[in-house]
Formats: sequence, structure tokens, C-alpha cells
Amino acid sequence: MRPLSEKIAGVVESATIAISNRAKKMQGEGIDVISMSIGEPDFDTPRHITDACITALNRGQTHYAPSNGIPELTGAIAEKIVRENKFPCTPQQVIVAAGAKQAIYEACEAVLNPGDETIILTPAWVSYEPCVQIAGGKVIKHAINPKTFQLDDSLLERVNARTKMIVVNSPSNPTGSVFDMKSMKLVADLCEDYDIYAMSDEIYEKMVYGKEHVSLAALGDMAQRTITINGFSKAYAMTGWRLGYAVAPKNIITEMSKVQQHTISQATTFAMWGGVAALRGDQSCVEEMRKEFDRRRKYVISELNLMGYETAPADGAFYAFVKVAGDDMEVASRWLEKGHVAATPGSAFYAPGWVRLSYATSMERLKEAMGRIRRVG
Repeated sequence: MRPLSEKIAGVVESATIAISNRAKKMQGEGIDVISMSIGEPDFDTPRHITDACITALNRGQTHYAPSNGIPELTGAIAEKIVRENKFPCTPQQVIVAAGAKQAIYEACEAVLNPGDETIILTPAWVSYEPCVQIAGGKVIKHAINPKTFQLDDSLLERVNARTKMIVVNSPSNPTGSVFDMKSMKLVADLCEDYDIYAMSDEIYEKMVYGKEHVSLAALGDMAQRTITINGFSKAYAMTGWRLGYAVAPKNIITEMSKVQQHTISQATTFAMWGGVAALRGDQSCVEEMRKEFDRRRKYVISELNLMGYETAPADGAFYAFVKVAGDDMEVASRWLEKGHVAATPGSAFYAPGWVRLSYATSMERLKEAMGRIRRVG
């Protein structure tokens, strides 16, 4: 038979999903595995959001909707961007997708031509590179400062005539670090000076502890060249809803819309009504979850430090990024097979020698997990 796509053959599977699948398989075999490998809040979706979805279903909102999103949701997103993220936005600058990951893929397809270079700041989430690759782009990796977990002028060395886009993720998955204003301004200056697009993944913006979240598009003229990615999975515990969005200049949204029309068509109609309720409803649920994540964060970081592990600054998201001795793949395997704690090796994020632990699980389970890690070493 004729060979399949070389392009897709060159894309690696998601390491986070692979680890999660292995943990679930062990759980299916009756093994008590504590999963700290995947970024999924353990809370139920707030009731007012699920009620809005149920109401939409009951009134027949089960048919096709506008491809870019129902007007109620694109309007709510635009209002939220102006109010919270402090940069101009109209509903025409919004596209609602089946998860933030879909929005990232569409942005890469809309911006990149074959051979265009995209700078990815490492450690980095596992799916940025495949999205760039599928779009025909070339990834240029740049490691952030390993001591401060911030950016410095060495970033300029990665820029050349082929550089088309830079990907920023703050708060960061996997490190939990938050870029300060100096780092964000460095990216903004670079983009404006060299005519580069930016994709700013801000999915963890609500999970910040003692720091300030800065939207890249709010700096200078960056709203004219930034694709801001966000969604509902993390802040509102809506991972299975597959509801995300992008905000960008209209010309970019137009191209992203073409990709969406010919792939997924649209996000699920009744799920979008849940998104409206999430943005326009009571936000106390978000703060309650953030406070609980903060409590867990302090406990996990403290326990790891007591065990002698060095950790990255956990100022955002819900991850502890742990420096380990030896091979991180071996350490993660040992923790899973002997300690029955699922973690993701840092090599998956271009950071060998580190392991990512998600503390998006109950305090009771976290205490048990810390005990198991302490025992297996």
C-alpha cells in the first residue's frame, strides 16, 4: 500500500495524554493510582453553568450555529477582554473553538506559511510544536532563564528574517511560572521591532498566586499583532465541554474561520450557552477554586522542598515543576510503577531532568501522593 502522510508521521503523540492513559489502564486493573499527570481541575463545573446548558438543550439549541460562535458568547468574550485584559476587542475579533487547543491549531494554520519559523519558549506545553508542524512551520526553541524562569536579551539571538511568530504562555504549563512585566515588554518590543506575530496562551490567567497576570495584547500596539488564546477548561472546570476561543485582529480571525468552517464547523451549540453563563454569571466560583489550588500549591511545594527537591516558581496554573536527579523518564516511571503516582517527565516539555506534578486533585490524595513519592524516592 502507498505510504501515509510523512508530515503527520513526524508528529509525536501527546506525552501527557499517554501518561494519563497508562495511569487509567492501571486503575482499570484495580491499582490505586494517584494521577498527577494531567491538567484537569477535579472540581465539578459550577451549577449555574450546567443549568444554562441544560436550559439551552431544553429549548432546542441543538442545531447549527454561526461558525465563529453564537453572538451572545462572542459578545460576552469581547466584553470580558476589554474589562479584564485591558485591550480593545469587538465580537468580530473573536472566534469560539472546540477547546483552546483547536484555536491554537487554527491560529498556526492562519499565520504560517511553509518554512516560517515560530519561536517556542521552553519548557513548553507539548502541543505547540505539533500545531506548528502540521501548519508547515518550523519550530525554533528558546530556553527561558533556568534560574529566574524569566526572559532575557538572549531571546534576540533567535530572531531572523524567517521568524514569523513567537508563542508566549503565562502562567506557564508546565512550570507554573508567571512572566513579569520586563519579560512581557521584551516580547512586545521584539515583535514590534521585527514585525512578528505573537500567540499568547492565557488559559491559566485566573490561577495566579501573589503575582499579576499581564495580557501581551495590552502592551503598546501589540493588540494589532497578537492572537490571544483562552478558554473555559481551567478557570471554570469545563475540560470536557471543549470550549475555547481566540481574540485577534479581524484579518487573522477571517483566516482562522476558514480553517474552522472546513474542519469542525463550529463549537457545540448548547455548550456555548454554558460559556455565556460562565462569563456573565457569578465569578465567586472561580475565586473559590483559585484559593483551593493555592492551598494545595503551598502544601505540595513545601513537602517537595522538605524532601530536598528544587521546584520552579509556582506562581500560577496548578503545577509543581520538580528538578530530579538522574533521568526524568526513569523517575516518572518509578513513581508510577512503584509508587503508583502518575507524573509527566520534563523531557515531554523539552526540559530533561524535571518532572511535572499537577496538584489539581484533593488534599487527601495529595497527602497520600507525597507520602508515596517520599517512600520510593
